[in-house]
Amino acid sequence: MAKIKVTQIKSGIGSTKRQKRTLEALGIRKMHNTIEVKNTPQIQGMITKVRHLLKVEEK
Repeated sequence: MAKIKVTQIKSGIGSTKRQKRTLEALGIRKMHNTIEVKNTPQIQGMITKVRHLLKVEEK
């Protein structure tokens, strides 16, 4: 399974509670924090919900 790198580039302040909880579920804790996750349909769905706050790179 392919992995992707996800980096938070914008603040979650002012976002809805649901979007903030999605960032937490992805494992992103603060700005410019990068994580590597498996590219699954569930992860893609979470990324889609907060794509305006993230930068996604194929690994």
